[in-house]
Amino acid sequence: MEERQRQTKDQEEKQKEKYTNELIEVLQEISVDEKLLGEFLEDILSPSEYRELGVRWQIIKQLDKGIAQRNIAENLNVAIATVTRGSRELADAEGGFRRVLLKVSQTSKK
Repeated sequence: MEERQRQTKDQEEKQKEKYTNELIEVLQEISVDEKLLGEFLEDILSPSEYRELGVRWQIIKQLDKGIAQRNIAENLNVAIATVTRGSRELADAEGGFRRVLLKVSQTSKK
């Protein structure tokens, strides 16, 4: 029975990964239309999730500027654990946050 449960869980995880990949493709396709992208995100996320995305991006930007984690938590009214998580992810030089910051900074210089 345990083996069957593990297989079912593996299948569910593969299905979720498929769904996530499809969502990424949709985001890539609509990203050229800023208004549509914003409307899509507002519809697919709850209002609090949508707002939280913006706050999390501000956390990453402030961390990148060298602002202390406690100050960021106070400035943005978030838990220190949320800032710490962002800090851990930002520490990965090959991670998404670092690569997006680099891309955004290059785009803004043009």
